[in-house]
Amino acid sequence: MAVFDASTPFILIARIQVKPGKVEEYLELAAKTDASVEASEPGMLHHTFDQDPENPLWFTWSEVYKNDDAFLAHLANPSVGEYLKAHLQLGDGFTVEVYGTVGDKCKAAMEATGLPLKIFESKCGYSRV
Repeated sequence: MAVFDASTPFILIARIQVKPGKVEEYLELAAKTDASVEASEPGMLHHTFDQDPENPLWFTWSEVYKNDDAFLAHLANPSVGEYLKAHLQLGDGFTVEVYGTVGDKCKAAMEATGLPLKIFESKCGYSRV
């Protein structure tokens, strides 16, 4: 049986609503943040910002982390802090879902963001990264 803990990969899905009239500005912010993450976070295995096909104000960040340390590095990235701060001006909603098991330190860091959070812990399966 597989063991899932702080050393295993997990998926984070963040759903964002953008204020009307702010989509272009938000897309610029997302692209800037994405470029910074790609350049500085080797533990981020997948990072996309996708637009809802039915509502142009809704977007989803799809992120795959190598492990808890990769997520903690993400939170420490200054561009991520700038992104979250700018979201307060440009966004209307933000929810986070985590698919996979994270350790206590990572979970506490996620909860400390103050964003609505739901964690789906792994009970079986495997990961090939």
